Amino acid sequence: MTLRETLARVEAASPSAMAQARAHQGRLTKPPGSLGALEEVAVRLAGAAGVSPPPMPEPAALAIFAADHGVHAQGVSPWPQEVTLQMVANFLAGGAVANAFAAQVGASVTVVDVGVAGELPVAEGLLSRKIAYGTADLSQGPAMTVPQAVAALEAGIEVASSLVASGARCLITGDMGIANTTASAALICAFTGRDAARVTGRGTGIDDTTHAHKIAIVRQALHANGLPPTGLPIPAPSEPWGSGSSAPASSDAGPASAADAVPSGEPRPAPAESGQGSAGGREPLEVLAALGGFEHAAIAGFILGGAAARVPVILDGVIAGSAALAAAALAPAVIDHCVAGHRSAEPGHAAALDHLGLRPLVDLELRLGEGTGGLLAHPLVCAAVRVMHDVATFDSAGVTEKQS
Repeated sequence: MTLRETLARVEAASPSAMAQARAHQGRLTKPPGSLGALEEVAVRLAGAAGVSPPPMPEPAALAIFAADHGVHAQGVSPWPQEVTLQMVANFLAGGAVANAFAAQVGASVTVVDVGVAGELPVAEGLLSRKIAYGTADLSQGPAMTVPQAVAALEAGIEVASSLVASGARCLITGDMGIANTTASAALICAFTGRDAARVTGRGTGIDDTTHAHKIAIVRQALHANGLPPTGLPIPAPSEPWGSGSSAPASSDAGPASAADAVPSGEPRPAPAESGQGSAGGREPLEVLAALGGFEHAAIAGFILGGAAARVPVILDGVIAGSAALAAAALAPAVIDHCVAGHRSAEPGHAAALDHLGLRPLVDLELRLGEGTGGLLAHPLVCAAVRVMHDVATFDSAGVTEKQS
């Protein structure tokens, strides 16, 4: 399915299904509101599915999108770039934290190479959708060309569609890419208008000097790509971006070298003030291409693909949050289909969730990525929906309700 077709299929939550879910919550044998945020999760999932009670969000499927970043050359991470490739091998061998958490919650794990800077042998559980061998250096100009960004988006859409077709009823975002928190911070600046110092974190654990340098690189990236120091911000469009004639066609471009990427309550409202999908003359897709990584674009497509299928998507940390900003700028209704699994210790993640209007279910100061926070949240999402299916009403249980 192409990007254009997917955007056309993303629908807002159903107000009637949400109203039915709230009414059903009020009839269950518990005090109203006693399950706190879990009640709203169930209501939101009913709206997203268009039916109350919503389907159980299981089985779950985790997709880990892996790619490398040209900005790594700027010294923003103490970890060597080859760790991305090595961690992909670790995922495939079942040795990562994400594998352990996935086994605990019964989720499948799919690893997708969308831009690792090296060759990966064919392996079970690995999908090769390589766009290029890493992005260009975003601090010097666009990280991707627009056709590359579209190719990555459509790779994510394809993975989501395939997992849903195979029976997945909940999708969980995962990522791997050394230096990808730098690209995330730049995207968050652009889409929220926050200053780089407020959204750039320490990633895999950097010292004060490297952190200050990383902030400077994020600001340099914004400048090099013609964006103001605090981003635009990009208003969300009033309708799916690309519904007019300006949407690009699908890209069939295959792997290229990084050097080829050269410059060229009710259903929630749009996460930012309504607009036409651009600000300062920049379209969301251009901003994604300029500042994002291949895994950011693929995760944005993965989110869009899940929403188009009306299957809930649990977002992981700051990488997923920045990708969700891009997805929401392309199709605002996509957020109706998302659940914020957790709040990362990375400061940019809180800014992204605030902009999107999403409340995280878990806050354990995680900053690993891989999909770990989303996996931990999955049992809570299932529990929220299970209540709608299994808990008796006051009438059916013969329990006297509280006197009004």
